[in-house]
Amino acid sequence: GGRGHGEPVRLMVDLEENNDFVELFVHEPGRRLLVGSTAGHGFIVPEDEVVASTRKGRQVLNVDAPDEAKVCVPVPPGADQVATIGDNRKMLVFALEEINEMGRGKGVILQRIKDGALADARPFVRKEGLAWLDGAGRTFTMSWSELRDWVGQRAQAGRVAPKGFPRSNRFGPAF
Repeated sequence: GGRGHGEPVRLMVDLEENNDFVELFVHEPGRRLLVGSTAGHGFIVPEDEVVASTRKGRQVLNVDAPDEAKVCVPVPPGADQVATIGDNRKMLVFALEEINEMGRGKGVILQRIKDGALADARPFVRKEGLAWLDGAGRTFTMSWSELRDWVGQRAQAGRVAPKGFPRSNRFGPAF
């Protein structure tokens, strides 16, 4: 009934003290994931390739200190666009096809961020628009025509986030 036995997750998966979780979710075969680092680099990886057979796990995203893994979100079926936002509140929307699909590595530059780091990324379907949750749990959706000012090419700096975007610089839960 909703209560565990108090065993730390770190012991179940042999996670070292200097590492931490970015995201946890149930594996779905055939799904793709968008992974990214605080440096603004990232790529798409098939979820089947991130499954490890050991308790130690598998390293997929290569990062150089002091950067860290920041984003790991599922790519919804039919997704054709990606929205990224940095700590500097600049948002960029670009085509999903501009991101490489790899098994592991550093990836390509998703967004160029001078002050701060990549805060969040969200793949979405162009026809459905970009949705996010505010602090009160309300869902806001911007249509493609409203997103015109933020559309650009991958690796650009972006523009200041739209009015009403959460101060946390996060799109909210991915599921």
